[in-house]
Amino acid sequence: MQRQKSTWLSKEAAENQREWYVVDLENEVLGRAATKIATVLRGKHKPTFTPNVDSGDFVIVVNASKLKLTGAKMSDKQYRYHTGYVGGLVETSADKLLAKYPDRLVRRAVWGMLPKGPLGRRIIKKLKIYAGPDHGHAAQQPRELAVK
Repeated sequence: MQRQKSTWLSKEAAENQREWYVVDLENEVLGRAATKIATVLRGKHKPTFTPNVDSGDFVIVVNASKLKLTGAKMSDKQYRYHTGYVGGLVETSADKLLAKYPDRLVRRAVWGMLPKGPLGRRIIKKLKIYAGPDHGHAAQQPRELAVK
């Protein structure tokens, strides 16, 4: 005898209609934009929000290379990672990271605001980041999302 797999959560996830939003980060502050992006990705702006269900929408970020950091964070803030080898700690300042990999700066800020684990890894995949103003998601008909 097989067990029935239909539950409220699986029905809710199947019924969820995902929308696409586009965010322009030109002259926007990174932290304020990341909170808005994380809220939409997680689905907290919807009345059907459930903490253990991925009910969020897709977010397209354009002009990631033109964002701002407040204060002296652009030169003082250090991003660190370890290569896995002995003495393999690598430090990069925010301005160097923004010049070389602007998408990593935004992705890391948003990832810090999402739940860690399988749910967070599923949610972060709905974030599409582009350094310039062009993106390849015009077919999804994204709506403008205001950060302010």
